[in-house]
Amino acid sequence: MPTTVTPRERVLDAALREFAEHGVAGARVDRIARAAKTSKERVYAYFRSKDELYVAVAAGQLQQVMESTQLDPADLPGYVGELFDFYVAHPEMLRLVGWGRLEPNEALAGMGAAGQASLRAKLATIAQGQADGVLDDAFAPLDVLLLLVHLSMGWLMAVEFHQLEDPADPEVVARRRAAAVLAAERLFPAPR
Repeated sequence: MPTTVTPRERVLDAALREFAEHGVAGARVDRIARAAKTSKERVYAYFRSKDELYVAVAAGQLQQVMESTQLDPADLPGYVGELFDFYVAHPEMLRLVGWGRLEPNEALAGMGAAGQASLRAKLATIAQGQADGVLDDAFAPLDVLLLLVHLSMGWLMAVEFHQLEDPADPEVVARRRAAAVLAAERLFPAPR
């Protein structure tokens, strides 16, 4: 049976595209409403402000990342590969991250409560892996997570390097993924 898309889901989908293209400051609720085939008033009935809409979009993207990847302290290179694959499949997430870094805003930091909870859970998983001896404790859990995230998205976000290697070429993408995973293997070798 086909799933019916609700008006609220259409708004979220349109907002994802709008925020990815224009950022929070440049996004326009009237364009979101038109793309969602609804009224601006209806958008504001679902979300009190553009910032609240952005947080909902970012939380939805974060939920997709959480469902698509699994952080295992015994296989951090695998996690980097999963994140890399997610970002390749969802470039709009990278654009949201990029805009979020350009437009710092306390209300948007951490992508809301879901984002903060996800980060805390990942940090706790890393800390537990270190306590269990599965993961070297040379780096603080936050440093481990930062390194993993940056390895997974670094090349994809470094558009200045895309002139050197075509990001649409599957062989290039496979090489960049392999390099990110290898770097994670070298930084966080499997326990012996």
